[in-house]
Amino acid sequence: MARGGGSALRSAPDPHVSTVYRPSGHLDLSATVSVFSRGGDGPCFRRDSSGVWLTMRTPLGGATLWMRQRRGDGEGGEVDARAWGAGREWAIARVPHLLGAHDDWSDLDVSASPLLSEVLRRNPGLRLASGGLVFEMLVPSIIEQKVTVVEAWGAWRRLVRRHGEAAPGPAPEGMFVVPGPEAWRFIPSWEWHAAGVDPRRSQTVVRASRVAEAIDRSGDAHAVEASRRLQSLPGIGVWTAAEVTLRAHGDADAVSVGDYHLAATVGTALTGEAVDDDGMLELLAPWAGQRQRVLRLIERSGIRKPRRGPRITIQDHRRH
Repeated sequence: MARGGGSALRSAPDPHVSTVYRPSGHLDLSATVSVFSRGGDGPCFRRDSSGVWLTMRTPLGGATLWMRQRRGDGEGGEVDARAWGAGREWAIARVPHLLGAHDDWSDLDVSASPLLSEVLRRNPGLRLASGGLVFEMLVPSIIEQKVTVVEAWGAWRRLVRRHGEAAPGPAPEGMFVVPGPEAWRFIPSWEWHAAGVDPRRSQTVVRASRVAEAIDRSGDAHAVEASRRLQSLPGIGVWTAAEVTLRAHGDADAVSVGDYHLAATVGTALTGEAVDDDGMLELLAPWAGQRQRVLRLIERSGIRKPRRGPRITIQDHRRH
């Protein structure tokens, strides 16, 4: 592919592997992998006219993965996938998991909610992606703790581009593979400061990097057990663990309790009124075991928290 967004995939000299994934039912590729976007087109995720691009640091090394759903086949259409880099075999093998092959929505009953029923009807191809790579999912979730997404995504982009490595293969310009655990561990304090990441969060990333191998082993555990292990680490609570397991494990029950906007959005969608975390959990209780699926439907509905009341303040940690 010629460098830059919006270009068609070119035949690249780089060694690559490819596959065709044939979903057993409806699949919406873009909606399913959107959880990895971290704010849209960034260093590790990109959409262009050729398809969707992701980078990842696999156990075998960095990889770039490109996927495209064939036009004319509808939401259930086949997906062409191609991967480059040392981790290309791992990335290609992961495609069915990334596209929710094992995610079964058949037992989800939303008939009591006209809104959810309609959103589900309109989005039959929505699936919960399972990306694995727990440590890789953990670092940006730590950076996103208790700050606005504008701050967090800006810091994420800066740190990945300065300390990651250029994406292998014909990835769009500006894409990078995330730093490995050792690279995160040795980012100097002034670099964190310049990115606007306060010492509490940067130290949490550094501590986690020291046990990254053990963290990644929790990718083979059930999401509940993986969440428990993550929360045993200093600086990682319920919100962060949920943000990780919903991406790494395709956790169907993950709820990011403590999110600044989520509870109010859920309350608005289901009752017309904003609620707090306790109210949100009460509203979601009928769907225990499948609460993340309900949250994804609410997200797809386009309903957002009412725009009134105090807004979270963007803090410039570089001034301290």
